[in-house]
Amino acid sequence: MDPEGVEWRRLSPRYLTLRLVSGAIGTAVWTSIACLPLGARSIGFGLFAALPWWFVLALPAAVAALNLVLLALTPRRVRAMGYAERADDLLVRSGLLVRRVSVVPYGRMQYVDVTVGPIEGALGLATVRLHTAAAATQAAIPGLPEAEAARLREQLSARGEARLAGL
Repeated sequence: MDPEGVEWRRLSPRYLTLRLVSGAIGTAVWTSIACLPLGARSIGFGLFAALPWWFVLALPAAVAALNLVLLALTPRRVRAMGYAERADDLLVRSGLLVRRVSVVPYGRMQYVDVTVGPIEGALGLATVRLHTAAAATQAAIPGLPEAEAARLREQLSARGEARLAGL
């Protein structure tokens, strides 16, 4: 699926930290929510009082187990992500089970957007989003160091303008 001779650039290792921390927070939140029927059942609240004990005990355990499996796959998911700059286009790759390689020609880029969320900013990371006329284009490169994101934005903008001027 990967084109021949392409040298993929990896994301920052700090992006793995970001994904693991956000995944751990999500696991804690969803497991807590799954514990609500257990608490309601134990005090005899409403319809939850009729639920069997095995169900109210198994629900948070299943939610926690599923989230922990997804959290364990996170390092592999992050390693599967990358981008490559070629002469005429940018390649963006992602996906573990369903692999995706997006090819974005420089001449089709309308604008390049760099965003920094609160946790990304604390880790010195940014996300580069590529916008084209096609609604189906969903190219984004998360987990870049802020300096690399700024460099990539300027590089892509310059290449896009040069290709557009050549039309």
